[in-house]
Amino acid sequence: MSAPLQLVLMRHAKSDWSFSEPDHSRPLNKRGRKSAEALGDWLRAEDYVPNQVLCSTSARTRETLDLLQIEAATRFEDRLYHADPETVLQALRDAESARVLVIGHNPGFQEVAQRLVAHAPDHPRFADYPTGATLVADFDMEDWSQAGWGMGRPATFVVPRELARL
Repeated sequence: MSAPLQLVLMRHAKSDWSFSEPDHSRPLNKRGRKSAEALGDWLRAEDYVPNQVLCSTSARTRETLDLLQIEAATRFEDRLYHADPETVLQALRDAESARVLVIGHNPGFQEVAQRLVAHAPDHPRFADYPTGATLVADFDMEDWSQAGWGMGRPATFVVPRELARL
């Protein structure tokens, strides 16, 4: 069998609630921008840079992706904006690359992360999946169309506050 497929499941960085923007248009705040940059540095340092990105169409997910400073084939998908777990799983099943980054929102991502892995990583923040939370999980299958609940093995989990530059 070929190398396992790898999912990087990232909740957008901290957004700015000080504007009276509609939810979909809300940008990141200063801490969120720093967090997104730190997450990009972390992805590169740990060799988790994706080949493909599936990203919600919201301003805060797009800004998070921009600040990661990674180059990968990207699809912005309306269905990932506040998506329920089944919708996120279907988007993942449509992925085409060996390492895929999916960027979206809670509460859906918190549940997706918990349901995708066979066991939770040993991390106190995994259950609540705060902004910027990122799960990396490996899947032993040939392509993403076979993805299902409980099939992932957590490789790592990180929240931005753990990264040195924050």
